[in-house]
Parts: sequence; structure tokens; C-alpha cells
Amino acid sequence: MKIGYDELESEIGLIRVIADEQGVRKVAMSDEEWQEYHAELGDVPRDPALCREAIRQLDEYFKGKRRQFNLSLSIEGTEFRKRVWKALCTIPYGETRSYAEIAAAIGKPKAPRAIGQANRANPLPIIIPCHRVIGKNGDLVGYAGTRTDIKKALLQLEERVQKEGYWVEP
Repeated sequence: MKIGYDELESEIGLIRVIADEQGVRKVAMSDEEWQEYHAELGDVPRDPALCREAIRQLDEYFKGKRRQFNLSLSIEGTEFRKRVWKALCTIPYGETRSYAEIAAAIGKPKAPRAIGQANRANPLPIIIPCHRVIGKNGDLVGYAGTRTDIKKALLQLEERVQKEGYWVEP
């Protein structure tokens, strides 16, 4: 199976997108995450053509021109995680939900911690908007481990776009 990656420089830093012939497999938002994925998969060649649509849509997101993604995905996960990720995709742009609300939405009201683990395992942050999930008291907790700075930046971007219509980086 053909697999490749490409990069996008964004307001939150360098993002690497890995795709195969079926769709987007991974969005790596840190060097550590990229190294882990690269070590697991081996040498992944750069292939801008394979990743073009995902890079385009992510770029549009950061420019405030896209609120939803329309991409083929090639992800693996348990059935529980896939249910969580599907629920995350229903959170409207610019809004948030608590881990408890997501747990209730998938019929597992006593599983907010498991929702957090599924969020942490999300291979496609931004595309599957796990940044929109917050603590029930409104705190920004546990994004990509301890990267709540990224969660805050993404939520602020969406808030700006909501207020101003469409935003383009100056």
C-alpha cells in the first residue's frame, strides 16, 4: 500500500499529515509524535500529491475558511474509540462539550475517563476535533497529553472566526 506524508506550517507550528491510498492516517502536531509514528512505520516518503487534499483543508481551517472536514480517513481503533471519534465529529465548530457529555452521548455515562483516553489516542487531531472536549468545569484539560496550549489556540481560532466571520492570518 502506498503511504506518504506532507507538511503544513500553521499558527500552532509544523503539522505533518500521513496518508495512504484509502485516506488520512495521522496528523502529527509535534516532533515527538512524528518520531513515534515514524519509528512505528519506518521510513515514510514525502508525497505531497497523496496528502494534497488534507493539507488544503487544514490550511483552509487555519485561515478561517473551513469549519468541517470532508476527507477520506484510514484510521484504526477499537469500536469504542471509533464511537467516541464519531461523536467528536458532531461537536459544532466553535463549541465545546465535556468528557461527561460525550460519554452520555455514546451511551456510556460512567466513562468520561475512557473518553479522555480515546481522545488521547485520536490519530487525527483537528480533523476529529478532540480539542473541543473540555473538563465539566470548563477547564482545558488533557489535549494530546499535556498540550493544552494547542487546545487553547485552536479554540481561540474558532472563537475569532465565529466573531469575525472569516479570519486570515495577518
